[in-house]
Amino acid sequence: MIEPASLANFFTIFFTSAMVIMLGALYALLFAFSRVKGDTRLMPLAYLSYAGLFVSTLFLADAANLLKHPLWAVIVVFMLVGYLLAPHAIWHLCVGTHAAAHPAVEAMPVKDL
Repeated sequence: MIEPASLANFFTIFFTSAMVIMLGALYALLFAFSRVKGDTRLMPLAYLSYAGLFVSTLFLADAANLLKHPLWAVIVVFMLVGYLLAPHAIWHLCVGTHAAAHPAVEAMPVKDL
């Protein structure tokens, strides 16, 4: 059974949980703006946001005693991979969907960094 988080870790859990939400949203927002506007200068900022999300997630998982159990550690890794790949998949889905719905309009170029 997983060991409950100690009361001393409450602030760490609270703060890192908020950072995971905020940095995840910032990553998705910067990624989308970079693709929609075609401004490649925003993409490094998006990946910097993801790096902050990555660190915050590891601090959260450690404070909540999730890294001590293999199952929960795997779930944390899947979550991090999902956060990284979801904006890419959503972008490709949107471009493909809109290209099929509006064949006369050329799809926006997709540039992966």
